[in-house]
Amino acid sequence: MAIARLRKKLTNENLWIYILTLLMERPMYAYEIHKHLKERFAISIPTVTVYIVLYKMSREGLISKSDRVSVSGRPERTYYKITEKGLQTLSEGLRFIKKMVETLEKEANLSLQM
Repeated sequence: MAIARLRKKLTNENLWIYILTLLMERPMYAYEIHKHLKERFAISIPTVTVYIVLYKMSREGLISKSDRVSVSGRPERTYYKITEKGLQTLSEGLRFIKKMVETLEKEANLSLQM
């Protein structure tokens, strides 16, 4: 139960960090992001959730939308790319996570040695 809550907090409730990581590679459209979240991070969420998170990230200035592109008569796709603010936020988020893990490991080792 505790592990399930931890997984949810570190994945589904913080999708922005995974999405920014994906967008570091190249601009992507929402369904493509959804696919990579599942394949690379084992995060299974409804597709609509990705759109909701992308909307919020766009409002915060972490990502920007590019022009819609139509591919072989298919519906137009909106591509998302990481902004400078998004790069800074990702870097800060990763530093925070790393520091917390290091602190937890250090404290756990101290406790185990007592």
